[in-house]
Amino acid sequence: MTAPPDELDPGSDIRLARSIHGLRELWPDQSAHVVLTRLQRALLVVAVLALALALVLWTVGTLQVLIAAITVLYAGAITFRIALVWAANRREHRVRVSEEEARAVADDDLPVYTVLVPAYREPQVIGLLMEHLAALEYPAAKLDVQLLLEADDQETIAAARAALPGPHVRLVVVPPAHPRTKPKACNYGLQLARGDLVTIYDAEDRPDPLQLRRAAVAFDRLGPDYVCLQAELGYFNSDQNRITRWFTLDYATWFRSLLPGLVALGMPIPLGGTSNHLRMATLRRLGAWDPFNVTEDADLGIRLARLGYRVGVLDSVTLEEANSDFINWVKQRSRWYKGYLLTWLIHMRSPWRSARQLTWRGLLCLNLFVAGTPLTALLNTVFWAMTALWFVARPPFVQTLFDTPFYYVGLVCLVFGNAVVIYLNVLAVHQMSRPDLLMTALLSPVYWMMASIAGAKAALQLVFNPSYWEKTTHGLHLPAARRPGEQVHAD
Repeated sequence: MTAPPDELDPGSDIRLARSIHGLRELWPDQSAHVVLTRLQRALLVVAVLALALALVLWTVGTLQVLIAAITVLYAGAITFRIALVWAANRREHRVRVSEEEARAVADDDLPVYTVLVPAYREPQVIGLLMEHLAALEYPAAKLDVQLLLEADDQETIAAARAALPGPHVRLVVVPPAHPRTKPKACNYGLQLARGDLVTIYDAEDRPDPLQLRRAAVAFDRLGPDYVCLQAELGYFNSDQNRITRWFTLDYATWFRSLLPGLVALGMPIPLGGTSNHLRMATLRRLGAWDPFNVTEDADLGIRLARLGYRVGVLDSVTLEEANSDFINWVKQRSRWYKGYLLTWLIHMRSPWRSARQLTWRGLLCLNLFVAGTPLTALLNTVFWAMTALWFVARPPFVQTLFDTPFYYVGLVCLVFGNAVVIYLNVLAVHQMSRPDLLMTALLSPVYWMMASIAGAKAALQLVFNPSYWEKTTHGLHLPAARRPGEQVHAD
């Protein structure tokens, strides 16, 4: 018998309220329900007015100062990434648990594991999802799998009911409410969870069958100071087209160099949206995820660091579907960028307190990595356009703007910085033993143009619709007859 779905029983209203307001009530200053505080809004207004006045009274000098500041940001972001890769390569900074160690633990000694699987309009992949979850080498009696579906998504609910494999997998219907986001659904399911450890998988994920056992062994080995382990994410359709190849290199650099580098330097870890394994008690004390933040994972990583908890990178891979469609890719990447900017705004509300809790290392990560990633993507277009304009028409005003000592810093960023980023992609090709991806690595500047478009879209949505969760369409790797139609996850 399969467990019946949660059909919006009388307790659902209370759970729904807690899933939306839990963090807001516990840590109001760390919730994205308000994007800018009154002080932040006041400072922004003053800054804009001051900038406008400076542009009127001292146009050239003001633009030179702006370009100098942006150039320093670029230089800092590039240097920071080089430092992360250097730190990651000094020695192994991932937690390794062998197959023998993972299987050596008796079933009775394993903790109960909650697996949250939020899905929306995913009927085509539900059957595959159940196959991948069934492949997990973990005793069913110790598994608490919750398939979290929205109440208005009847097609996916019907597909899930037909595919549920056993009582350890529950279909949980999440009542409709604003914001309609993945973290809100996870917060709802968390209140029904019975595990000691918890993780999230997306509907298209193919986790390492031993990943839960590896995480349980790693937590026991590392001790109570470690409350989260982030597994590596990769792609099963990397060869589908050029976009999926770029995406594969992007993730390889992120999970094999940058995140281990952050661990090596004792900095906060912006978590990935799936396969992050957490101690249940700690997650509940933190108020769980922020339902108003569209990168609730990265935000949670910063909050863990602020409270002194440690996060590790687990040597275990979950394969996902790489976006193969340009429009779909921009939707997903712009949501990530918007969430990173939201996270930065939230944790800079009280800069002195954040500096005290994160230390200077954490503050560097927050500014150069969390904010620097979307900002540099956004600003790339402006500087590329000015560079192209200079080579085509050589207008005097462009030369005037760069007629400062920072011109040389900018030139180093343009030549050396871009070469370094391409080199990191080539390094990922070597680490993955994928020589077929070398040309993709060399063509990285085209991928950066895509990222710049996503950065511009993220900035616009941050202003006009900050908590909007734009649905990523999955199943594009499937044969055309089985592909899902275009869907939008509206708030």
